[in-house]
Amino acid sequence: MLKRLLTFTISIMGVLTANALEIPEIFGDNMILQQQTKAKVWGWAEVGHYIKVTANWSADEYVAKVDADGSWKVEVKTPDASFNKYKVTFSEYKSDPDKDKKVVAVDTKVSDGVLIGEVWFCSGQSNMEMPLGGFWNCPIEGANETIAQSGKYCNSVRVATIPKVGKPEPQKKVEGKWEIPSPKTASRFSACGYYFATTLADMLDVPVGIINCSWGGSCVEGWLPKDTLLTYPDGLTPVSPNDYHQRMVMFNGMLNPLAGYTIKGFLWNQGESNVGYEKQYIERFKTMTRLWRKMWNQPSDKLPIYTVELPPYWYDDVNGTQGADFRAAQHTIAKELENCGCVCTSDLIYDYEAKQIHGAQKRQIGQRLAYMALARDYGVEGVSAEAPEFEYMEEVDANTEEQAVIAGTAVEKNPNAKGKVLHLYFKNGDEGFDRLDNIEGFEAQDADGKWHNAIVWASSAWQNVKRQGCYLTLACPEVKDIKGIRYCYKNFIPGKLHNVRGLPVVPFLYSKK
Repeated sequence: MLKRLLTFTISIMGVLTANALEIPEIFGDNMILQQQTKAKVWGWAEVGHYIKVTANWSADEYVAKVDADGSWKVEVKTPDASFNKYKVTFSEYKSDPDKDKKVVAVDTKVSDGVLIGEVWFCSGQSNMEMPLGGFWNCPIEGANETIAQSGKYCNSVRVATIPKVGKPEPQKKVEGKWEIPSPKTASRFSACGYYFATTLADMLDVPVGIINCSWGGSCVEGWLPKDTLLTYPDGLTPVSPNDYHQRMVMFNGMLNPLAGYTIKGFLWNQGESNVGYEKQYIERFKTMTRLWRKMWNQPSDKLPIYTVELPPYWYDDVNGTQGADFRAAQHTIAKELENCGCVCTSDLIYDYEAKQIHGAQKRQIGQRLAYMALARDYGVEGVSAEAPEFEYMEEVDANTEEQAVIAGTAVEKNPNAKGKVLHLYFKNGDEGFDRLDNIEGFEAQDADGKWHNAIVWASSAWQNVKRQGCYLTLACPEVKDIKGIRYCYKNFIPGKLHNVRGLPVVPFLYSKK
């Protein structure tokens, strides 16, 4: 009898709690909401009941009726960013509290420690997922210092890490709570995302939150839905049987439940699993971005997306070019896709890291992403964010004036300034570069298609040139008729040339028509 009564009691409790008020962890304690917006907030409750959401930064109340599927959603108006800690209260009623003033809440949940600031959504594969604590045999440079000092951002940075959950069908719920930086927690944070957040917080003096939704080894197809994938010739065929190479499962299990969380923009660090398929990647990445923007359904419908160029890696052949071809595709995307940018990482690899796909220099990547956001989205003047990119070249006859110039003063004439040389002009390089000569990584192609190391030095001129300012001069005595030029266009070759703001020259390949 006791056993039957206990079973009956448990069953009744199950009925009573099955449709209890529920909010996703992402709307729990310590969350950051995007400032000066109508932030979307949602959850689940008893069908036909009403949900009232209030926040103690204003007297506004937001009421929604629970839909037939048990879900509800409201949009909460947020104030300017500040370091004030707020409370957001979620209350469930059997009838409309706006009309029935005597109705009493049947359930209430409170999110405490809420901040208002800037929120960015981070995604991709292992180089985005990689935590400050590193992976096995894969350290993050300077991590111990960063982790030890993380407590100083306890009032300005929040990080939500989404667990790796792959599903064959789109999900509505996923875990992922906001965490406060401290030596105890910081080692779990995405290194790229964390350095982005701290740089932004320091510059803007506002709270910054990042949602890290990434999975090591994932391909771009893993972040696309089934109906999109079925339009491709390879459909749902996985790159390999590994879970992280399955298609659509990251979209279903991790991204779909978060779609709509009000953000400022996306950060993306992925591509290694798609190397060799750069043509398909260009279109699929564009499709993914536009789909995500539609799913987030924010007023501009053009949320920025800033990507990270793949770092140099051997890909079984240091002199091969499949990695270089993919990097070129990433920069093509940045030029063709609206509100998109790509930060160059050609210099952020050490010589001994040829076989290390997880480079240690993540601080600089996060900073460069932040510089791009600061310049493009926050109107911070004076911050240089765009790397030097090759624009065009002209063939000239070298003469006595073909020399390097520093601050208007000519230096020793380059002995290679004779015969035919090439002047190379770069966007974002008009003010010059960080070295005058011994510039490595440039090659010239002969008529037979063979590549030869070229001699390159920095030059500048204000008269009798096509464009005033700084440029590079290239000579290659071994090649009489140069058919093409390239810079750091191999799988693994660390870039060592920067502009005067320390941003690396983007690898490129140029062939004469």
